[in-house]
Formats: sequence, C-alpha cells, structure tokens
Amino acid sequence: QVQLVESGGGLVQAGGSLRLSCAASGRTSFSGYGMAWFRQVAGKERLFVAANRWSFGAAFYADSVKGRFTISRDDAKNTVYLEMNSLKPEDTAIYYCAAGAVSSLVSDYAYWGQGTQVTVSS
Repeated sequence: QVQLVESGGGLVQAGGSLRLSCAASGRTSFSGYGMAWFRQVAGKERLFVAANRWSFGAAFYADSVKGRFTISRDDAKNTVYLEMNSLKPEDTAIYYCAAGAVSSLVSDYAYWGQGTQVTVSS
C-alpha cells in the first residue's frame, strides 16, 4: 500500500518562503513514478502546481507558480519537495502530494497524501 505524507505547511507572510515535503512509503523505490503537487481551496477544484518525471528529469509547473516554486525529489529517501518562494496570498490552499503517471491531470495520479495547509497573509 503506497502512502504519501506531507509536511511543512504553515502560516507565512506574503513574500516569504516555505518548503513542503512528501515522504512516500510502500514501495522499494518510487523512481518509476511521476511525483506532483496539487493545491485546493475549499469549494474549488484541485489544481496542478508542479510535477517531475524522475530524479534528473525535467520538471513542469503551472504558469501561476513558474519562477517561484521548485519541485525536487530524492529517490534515495523516497521524498519529494516543493520549495515555495515569493509567496502570495493567492497561494493559500491545501497542498497535496501525488504519485502516478506524470501529468497535470488529477485523474492520472493513483496515490494522494492527506494534504498540508499553506496560508499566506497579506
């Protein structure tokens, strides 16, 4: 059973930074999986943030976070990270880690974490 556990969320002022982590378990290696971050505001759909293909592969981002957020992963630790800089109030959401086929579509990811709240104050 694959499990994903996010951590690192919290309250930060606009312009600040946070680093989210997602620890994966249940497989010997996740190097064959695409790993991604999505976010969701209450009452709205879950939106793609960032994904990458493997440790040294290309990453891709939603336009809204490009240049501010960086996704990375450490396959030796089965952990994926989301470094978030220059945060804006509109980045406030629950952030979810996902594992599956590399895509920007929610439906392409089979495994999800429980989410971590990020709140950016103005």
